[in-house]
Amino acid sequence: MTTANDARFWDRIARKYARDAIADQGGYERTLERTRALLSPDDEVLELGCGTGSTALRLAGDVQGYLATDLSAAMIAIAGEKLSASAVPTLAFQIATAESSLLEAGSFSAVLGFNYLHMVRDLAGTLDRIHTLLAPGGLFISKTPCLGDMNPLLGLVLLPGMRAIGKAPFVSVFRQTELCRQISAAGFEILATENHATRGNDRRPFIVARKSGQGSGPLSTRPLSVTS
Repeated sequence: MTTANDARFWDRIARKYARDAIADQGGYERTLERTRALLSPDDEVLELGCGTGSTALRLAGDVQGYLATDLSAAMIAIAGEKLSASAVPTLAFQIATAESSLLEAGSFSAVLGFNYLHMVRDLAGTLDRIHTLLAPGGLFISKTPCLGDMNPLLGLVLLPGMRAIGKAPFVSVFRQTELCRQISAAGFEILATENHATRGNDRRPFIVARKSGQGSGPLSTRPLSVTS
């Protein structure tokens, strides 16, 4: 499968995805609360893999600008419908990926990626691109399923089989230790890793990382409240 195949998969299931309930509502609310605490009113925020826009609609009113993107045109169409029903002037939706030329280097003070990094085909390249998109001192905030820490059959048997018959998009299998190593290798300083689960054995670490190695930019001294 290619990225175009992935987009068609998400287009096909977009309406069902929009109707599905969040598996751990308590954990989701905690993630929103922690993310909101890390953002500032003057921030320009980019969300990657925004799906149907539920998270964007909850967070965009607290920042100066919020661009929410997804590779699926159907997902973005549903997000646009939601935005029309509940106007948030700081929010815009766009069909795009991290690599899109529409996104300018250094133009975002925060990049968000929730349930996103395990879906990209080139993790190292995507993290490098996120680093480029951030202003000096900007934050990358993510929450990612680490399937390598879950049932090993997922990566070895189930996911490959489902992809082969068009029942699943591309999914990477890695452990939390590998994800953190890749984030650091892309030039980020990891400030916090947290578990926001309120039910079950959650393996989706919430990670706060700051763009480093870029001098004392305007965001490098922003006040943060994070815990490990």
